[in-house]
Amino acid sequence: MGILLFGVAKDIAGTPKMDLPEHISDVGALKQWLYNHYPALMQLSSMMIAVNRSYATDGQAITAADEIAVIPPVSGG
Repeated sequence: MGILLFGVAKDIAGTPKMDLPEHISDVGALKQWLYNHYPALMQLSSMMIAVNRSYATDGQAITAADEIAVIPPVSGG
């Protein structure tokens, strides 16, 4: 399915969607890859990853068949 990026994460990456790199097998590795390729993401106060519409921990396994969402901090009233 790929990686969907929302809000400021989409702005930083310059795209709303990208493919999962082949060597990435868990959420923690994905976060590290994102931080390496888009260092401005490290400036966010928090960043959640959802896998198949459920929030995921760093150790959760992921595959290219999963729907992965990068969710930056959200504010509102």
